[in-house]
Amino acid sequence: MGKIVDRLLLLLYSLIIFVASIFALFTASSWIPKDKAEQVLTNFYFEKSYAYTAIALSLVVLLISVRFLVLTLRPGRSQAPSIDQRTDFGDIRISIETVENLSLKAAGRTKGAKDLRSRVRVNQSGLEITIRTIVDGETSIPELTEEMQSTVKTYIEEITGIPVASVTVFVANIVQSAPTFKSRVE
Repeated sequence: MGKIVDRLLLLLYSLIIFVASIFALFTASSWIPKDKAEQVLTNFYFEKSYAYTAIALSLVVLLISVRFLVLTLRPGRSQAPSIDQRTDFGDIRISIETVENLSLKAAGRTKGAKDLRSRVRVNQSGLEITIRTIVDGETSIPELTEEMQSTVKTYIEEITGIPVASVTVFVANIVQSAPTFKSRVE
C-alpha cells in the first residue's frame, strides 16, 4: 500500500514540477508578457483566493519533498532479501529469488503442471514454499501435488542445504484443451 501512495505522490509531485518549469521557461523566454507575469504576482499579493491556493500548493509540494527526502535518506533494504548461512569457511547468502527459481525448476519436472509460480518465506523451522500451478486435468491432482511437494522439498534441500518446513501447492485451475476437429475427406 505504501508503494502505491508513494507512486501517486511522485506523480503529483512530477506534474507540479512540470507545470512550474513550463511557467518558468515561458516567463524566462518572454513568451509570457511582463505585464501578465506582474499581474499574476500582484494577484498572489492582494487577492486572498490566489494567495490561499498558492500557500496550499506550496505546503503540498513541501510535504511531498520532505517525504521523498526521508525515503531517500532512511536506511533501507539496499540488498535483496536473502537467506544467510554460516559455514566453517565463511558466510553464504542465497537470495529468496534464487530459491523461488530453484523451486520452479523442480516443480516444472512434474508432468501435468503448467504456468507455475513460486513464493518463498523464511521461518524458524525452515523454508515455507508455496507453488501456484495450473494442471492439465488428465493427471490425478492428489498424486501430482504430492509428487511436486516431494520433488521441490528434496531438490531445495539438496541444492541449498536449507531445511524446507513445508511445500504448499495451490492448484488454481485446469487447462481447458481446445476441441479437436477431424476433417472429413470424401
